[in-house]
Amino acid sequence: MIPRGPIDLDINLILSQKVNLSAVERRCDTLMKRRSVKQRHQADWLIKAIEFMDLTTLAGDDTPGRVERICHKAKNPVRRDILNLLNIQNPISVAAVCVYPELVRTAKSALRESNIELASVATGFPTGLVPERTKISEINAAIKNGASEIDVVINRNKVLTANWMSLYNDVVTYKKACGSLHLKVIIGAGDLGTLRNVVRASWVSMLAGADFIKTSTGKEPTNATLPVSLVMLRAIRDFHDLTGIKVGFKAAGGISKAKQAINYLILMKEELEEEWLDRNLFRIGASSLLADIERQLEHFVSGAYSSGNRHPIV
Repeated sequence: MIPRGPIDLDINLILSQKVNLSAVERRCDTLMKRRSVKQRHQADWLIKAIEFMDLTTLAGDDTPGRVERICHKAKNPVRRDILNLLNIQNPISVAAVCVYPELVRTAKSALRESNIELASVATGFPTGLVPERTKISEINAAIKNGASEIDVVINRNKVLTANWMSLYNDVVTYKKACGSLHLKVIIGAGDLGTLRNVVRASWVSMLAGADFIKTSTGKEPTNATLPVSLVMLRAIRDFHDLTGIKVGFKAAGGISKAKQAINYLILMKEELEEEWLDRNLFRIGASSLLADIERQLEHFVSGAYSSGNRHPIV
C-alpha cells in the first residue's frame, strides 16, 4: 500500500452520505441464502480466512507469556497433520498479531524471523477518551517498540455531535504520527447509533488518510455485523471511484465462528471484487475464531468434530 496524505474535507460530501436501511437489510439477509460453500471449497476459504486474520489479545489479564503463546500460534495456526491431510505443504500464517502497546516489544521478539505484521492498538483504546498528547505518546511508543501497524480508535462523541472537522483533524494527526506504517481507524460502529453515522465516520477517516477502516474495538455492546460491514465496504468502493485510492477494511469484534468468516469473505469479494482479497486490503480481527476454523478443518479431513480443547489458542 502506497503511503498517502490527507484529502481536504468536504463537509457537503460527508452530509450527502445516506443509507437505505431496508436495502442493506435485504442484501444481508440474502447473502448466505444465495451462496453455499461446501466441502473442499469451504476448506480453501477457511485457509484464506486464516491468512487474512489479525490474531488478537486485548484483555486486562494479558501477560508476556500469553502474548508469546499467541505469537507461536500465529506462526503455526493449523496443526501440521491437518495441513498434510489437506495436501498443503507450504507453511501458512496469520496476517498480523494485535496487542496493547505495553506488550509490543514482547510480540516483536516472539515474531522474529516471520513475515507476520505486528499491530498495536493506541489512542486510548477502547474508548478514545484520553488527552490528545497521550494518544500520540501511545502511537510513538508502539512504533518505537516495533509495531508495524497502528489500530487507533476515534472519539465517538465527535461523530454523535457531528463534529466532522475535529474528527478529521484527529485522524490527520494520527496518520502523521504513523508515517509510512499502516493506520487502521476503528470507528466503533456499535457506539455510533445509526448506519448513517457509520458511513459518514468512514468517509471522514478515509479522507484524513486512513489506510484501513475497522468496524469495532470488540468492546462495544454490538461489534462487527454484516449491515455495518456492507455500508463500510460500499463507502470504500465509492471512495475509490472518486479518488482512485484503495482503502482496506477490517472486520473485528464478535467474529468467533468459521461460518462468520466465510460470510465476510463472500461479502468482501462480491462488493469489492477479487483484488481486495489481499492481506494489504482485508483483515479479520479475532481471538477465538482461529480455534473454530481449525476445528472445522479437522472435521473436513476426519469426518468427526473434536472437542474445543484440541485447538487451544493460548
